[in-house]
Amino acid sequence: MLRNRLHTAAAVAVLLAGAQFAQAQAKVQVQTQQPIAGPHHTLRAKSIMGAQISIQGSNSVGTIQDIILNDDGVVEYFVVGDGTKNFTVPWEAAKFNFENRTAVININQEQFRQIPTYTVNQYPDFYAPAYRTQVYRYYGITPGRERRLERREERRP
Repeated sequence: MLRNRLHTAAAVAVLLAGAQFAQAQAKVQVQTQQPIAGPHHTLRAKSIMGAQISIQGSNSVGTIQDIILNDDGVVEYFVVGDGTKNFTVPWEAAKFNFENRTAVININQEQFRQIPTYTVNQYPDFYAPAYRTQVYRYYGITPGRERRLERREERRP
């Protein structure tokens, strides 16, 4: 009989310990699901589409007509149109003001004239190696490289 009581007491102790452990885990999960405070803001495609794009020394050269994602779901390019022609801009080439729905591309008028254009019916192959290299070169950046550098700088205190 004493043996049965010891077994029962041990079983109750194990169950209570397990219940306390489960409650502690639930608290940790709830705490980790809360949003992280900081200077983050939500970017929505809706707030980017139609944004006015300008270059150095110019007012608007067009508006964002489309957003191109890579295979990982990361924004790679946006397409700017002026009503008659479109051109591709790497995401890293523009500095956005999301509140005003504007962006500035750091190129001059001469550089802008050299950018290849296309119509809505003839989109280029955005990921053809030659096209990708060429487009990034017009803006003075390297594919992928600029994004990684920018992310590293953001993480520094």
